[in-house]
Amino acid sequence: MAYSDDRKSRPKLRPNKPPYGRPANPKKQFDAAPRRKAEPDKEELMNNNRNTELEGDGMRLNKFIAHCGICSRRQAADYVKEGFVTVNDQKVIEPFLLIKAKDKVCFKGKSVFPQEERVYYLMNKPKGVITTAQDEKGRKTVLDILPDKGKTRVFPVGRLDRETTGLLLLTNDGDLALKMTHPGYKMKKVYQVTLDKSLSGSDVEKIQKGVVLEDGPVPVDALHFITEGSFKEVSIAIHVGRNRIIRRLFEHLGYEVVKLDRTYLGGLTKKDLPRGFTRKLIAQEIIMLKHFTGK
Repeated sequence: MAYSDDRKSRPKLRPNKPPYGRPANPKKQFDAAPRRKAEPDKEELMNNNRNTELEGDGMRLNKFIAHCGICSRRQAADYVKEGFVTVNDQKVIEPFLLIKAKDKVCFKGKSVFPQEERVYYLMNKPKGVITTAQDEKGRKTVLDILPDKGKTRVFPVGRLDRETTGLLLLTNDGDLALKMTHPGYKMKKVYQVTLDKSLSGSDVEKIQKGVVLEDGPVPVDALHFITEGSFKEVSIAIHVGRNRIIRRLFEHLGYEVVKLDRTYLGGLTKKDLPRGFTRKLIAQEIIMLKHFTGK
């Protein structure tokens, strides 16, 4: 049935303002309980997060998982090989399997979908917090102290051990995370290190020339003492990101790292970001990170 454009609107059943029902109470405000939003189905999510790669030849499975905001592409490949991913209810162990828009992908038994919107958080990580999405022992993780926890799924880029403090990036941008952690892109990181004893001049020379650990050499971009007359506190700049590399470097030379704090990460600093707090990156900072990684 066709309707003309000049048809009258239906009268409202209630006036816009009280009184109706019970009288308005100026001393107390009543807020209606929020409606629970229904879970979107796969078709709705895919329509809202269109990806031309999925609609064309397909997207590699590890890249698909990264775009879902679970982890980086490198970590996603490991998850696939370990059997945590199914495609169309079949377990797969091939990270480069091409995924199309019609495919159903599950991670640890839960359906996952690419996230179109990218988010970027900078955290000044406190001591005693684990740098992981979840901890099997139930210890507090960086996601537990994220203010917007649960709004958008993110993961930490790289790692800071439990006792290390300082700058940490959390995002759902798997491509950027891969490049920031890849040694080929030489993402600069600066640490403030407090040692149990004074660093000798001979060891300074060894560090500057390059100490070789069991997993390879440790190239150092810069090294200097923080306070004049004090040789226990040093600032060290590196671009490699191997596990506990700063602590292992000084332990190799016979020192114990009493305190370790990351003060610089790819152009980002701790300015106006107290310990334990998190903020969103501004547009210029995101552009800067992508420029450094060539993304």
